[in-house]
Amino acid sequence: MSELIGPVSPETRARIKAMAEQPVPLDEWRRRLAIPLSPDEIERTQELVRWFCRRYATVGERFAYVRRAYKRWTGQTK
Repeated sequence: MSELIGPVSPETRARIKAMAEQPVPLDEWRRRLAIPLSPDEIERTQELVRWFCRRYATVGERFAYVRRAYKRWTGQTK
């Protein structure tokens, strides 16, 4: 995504990380959980799952993808 909008500064990354890691209060979590998914959201999710299963057809391919993605998400080099 950063390729589309340009480089993201370390400060911006830190702010986003802090926001993403902030705990959600239980009452807020329950409120959000009670909101049903729309038919469009369900269809888009199913479409993505079907694509992923076609693209990574075996369990080994799926695990390999997750390992690569995790390294990318966490900034690990090995």
